[in-house]
Amino acid sequence: MPFLRSFSINATRQQPFPYNVPAVRFAKDIALDKQITILVGDNGSGKSTLLESIALHLDLPLMGGDIGMREGFEAARTLQPYLSIQQVRKPLQGFFFRAEDFSDFIYSLKRQRDRNNMYLEPLRGEVADAVINELNDGMNMALREMRRDYGENLLAFSHGEAYLKIIEEKISDNGIYLLDEPEAALSPQKQLALISYILEMVKRRNTQFIIATHSPILMGIPEAQLYEIQEEGIQPVEYQETEHYRITHSFLSNPGSYLRYL
Repeated sequence: MPFLRSFSINATRQQPFPYNVPAVRFAKDIALDKQITILVGDNGSGKSTLLESIALHLDLPLMGGDIGMREGFEAARTLQPYLSIQQVRKPLQGFFFRAEDFSDFIYSLKRQRDRNNMYLEPLRGEVADAVINELNDGMNMALREMRRDYGENLLAFSHGEAYLKIIEEKISDNGIYLLDEPEAALSPQKQLALISYILEMVKRRNTQFIIATHSPILMGIPEAQLYEIQEEGIQPVEYQETEHYRITHSFLSNPGSYLRYL
């Protein structure tokens, strides 16, 4: 049984942002009856704004800090007085995954490592490399926190592998998990691995997922409820009826018919 049954944004005004985006204007009694709900729509349709508003309401943790203290959630804060969520029961766990937070996290680790290497460079040739590497690790607070939270050095993995490691570490029983465009960090093969993991968690664990995506691969998750956000409204949609699927399928069937006019 899902933790959240439905949500609405009941704002009467339609200007300025974020009131004017389709996802906000038409988010009325959006059912979340299934364990997996997927929001699809064009850039600027407001998918991320919806996820951020729900995550802020639930005070979900996210990578790199407390959602209540983070910059970049101004739209979600603006919409809080108008957000209504029908919550069946309270989840014991939860997390808000944003691809941009993951990228910022990994790049901050690399920047700190590179700065430390610059400070330690005069020691090379005088001190063993193993000792220098140990000193670098000790100077990198973010790296120590990463090993504490995830059990290993994520910089040793590829971008997509590190993202999946974090997801596997953070998703557990009795939880609700919001994923905002996870495909940004994942190859098609890794997207299939993510689908497999989500299905395993839904089957074996008491979990609920709400996902915003542009990926026709992730949209194909079996038994998921898809909502397509358009200028005219938010409607339930079958997988093969989504604009993303139709355009991608048409392009892959005959790419020349698209590319010859570019």
